[in-house]
Amino acid sequence: MTSIAGTTAVVLAALAGIARAAPAQSIASQVARVSNGTVRMTFAARPGICGSGNSIRRSNGRGCTSWGNENYSRDVEWESDCSVGPARVVLDRRNGELTDLRFYVGGRWRPAGADVVDLGTVPAREAADYLVSIAQSEKGSIGEKAIFPATIADSATIWPALIKVARNPDLPRGTRTQSVFWLGQAAGDAATANLNSLVLDNDVDREVREQAVFALSQRPRDEGIPALIAVARTNKDPEIRKKALFWLGQSHDPRALDLFEELLTKK
Repeated sequence: MTSIAGTTAVVLAALAGIARAAPAQSIASQVARVSNGTVRMTFAARPGICGSGNSIRRSNGRGCTSWGNENYSRDVEWESDCSVGPARVVLDRRNGELTDLRFYVGGRWRPAGADVVDLGTVPAREAADYLVSIAQSEKGSIGEKAIFPATIADSATIWPALIKVARNPDLPRGTRTQSVFWLGQAAGDAATANLNSLVLDNDVDREVREQAVFALSQRPRDEGIPALIAVARTNKDPEIRKKALFWLGQSHDPRALDLFEELLTKK
C-alpha cells in the first residue's frame, strides 16, 4: 500500500511539474531575461511583403510601396532583390532596457555572436501584440520603431490598439504620428476593399481630383478636414478616397481618428 501511495505521489508530482511547464513563455518574458545583449525573433509576414537590406516593399495589386533604400544590414543578408518573408525583428538590450529595434523582411540571419539570443520563429499575432506593447510603454524612439513591424505581422489585428496609442497624449509625438500614419493606410484599404474597380474615361480628370484633394488638405482645419472626410466617405473613385484618407492621416485631427475607427471596426 505504501508503495502504491508513493508511486501515485511521484506521478502526481510529475504531472504537476508538466502542468507548470506547459504554458509557453511570453515573448516579453523571454526578452526580459536578456539584460545585456541582442534578441532576435522571426515571424510570418503578411502576403505581398518582401525585403532586401533596409528596404521593404508591399505590393497590393495596384502598385508597390517601398520603405527604406539601403542594401546592407548588420543583422541579415540576402541573395535576391526582394525576398518574400519572414519578418525579422532585432532588439538590443542594455542594463535591462531596450536601446534599439531593427526590422527586416526576408533573407537569412548573419552568424550570431555570443551575446545574441535567438527566439526562433514566434507566432505572428504574439509578435504583433508584443511590438504594440512596446509602442504603448516606451517613452523614447523605440516605441515609434515598433509600430511598422507590428503592421506587417500576418493575421494580426492591431488597429484598435493603435487607435489607443494615437489618442494617448502621454506617449511621444513620434509614436502617435506613426500610429496615425498606419491607421490611415489601413483605413484606406478597408474603405476600398469591397468596391468594384472603376474604369475612368480620362486620366486628366483623376489628376485634377487628386490635386483638389491635396488642396483641401492645405486648407484651414475646420474647412479642410470635413471636406476630406466627405470625400473619403462618398467619392466613387477608390483611389481618390484613399488619397483623402492619406491626407487625413497626416492631419492628426481627432475627427480623422474617428473616421479611421469607424472604417476599421465596421462589421
